[in-house]
Amino acid sequence: MTRKGAARQIDDPAARDFPPETLATIHAAAMILPRPWSVAEFASLLSFPGTFVTGAAQAFALGRVILDEAELLTLATHPDYRRQGLARAALSAFETAALARGAATAFLEVAENNAPARALYCAAGYTVTGRRPGYYRTTGSAPVDALLMARLLSAE
Repeated sequence: MTRKGAARQIDDPAARDFPPETLATIHAAAMILPRPWSVAEFASLLSFPGTFVTGAAQAFALGRVILDEAELLTLATHPDYRRQGLARAALSAFETAALARGAATAFLEVAENNAPARALYCAAGYTVTGRRPGYYRTTGSAPVDALLMARLLSAE
C-alpha cells in the first residue's frame, strides 16, 4: 500500500535489521526533545516481540504491534536529510508493516511544540486523541505537553 502523497515507499530489507548503534546515532542527531535514546535502550526495545524498524540509512521509524494496535515509538530523520520526504516514507512503511502484522489502529505521542512532526502526522491522517500535560521535561526548560494521536489503518 502506498498512501497518497507519500514521497516514496521504503521496503529495504536491510532497514528492518538496523543495528541499535545506527538507530542511536541517527536518533542523537535528530532529537532534542525528547532526549535521544541510547544504544542500550534501542537494543532493549528491539528485543521485544512485535517491534520493527522501517526506513533508510538517514531516517527510520521504530514501532511495535500488540494485538490489533500499532505504536510508533519514535521517528527520526538525520538533520542533513530533512525536507526530502524520508520521514513521510518511513511513516508510510511503518503503517504498511503494522497493517501486515495485524494492526487496525496506529497511535503515537508527539511533543506539542514539535510543529514539523505534528504537520507530518496530521497530513498522514492522525488526529489528536488526548494530552499528557508536562510529559516532556528537560533541564532549564518548561515542561512540554505530549499530544496523543491516532489513526485507523486500512488496506486501501
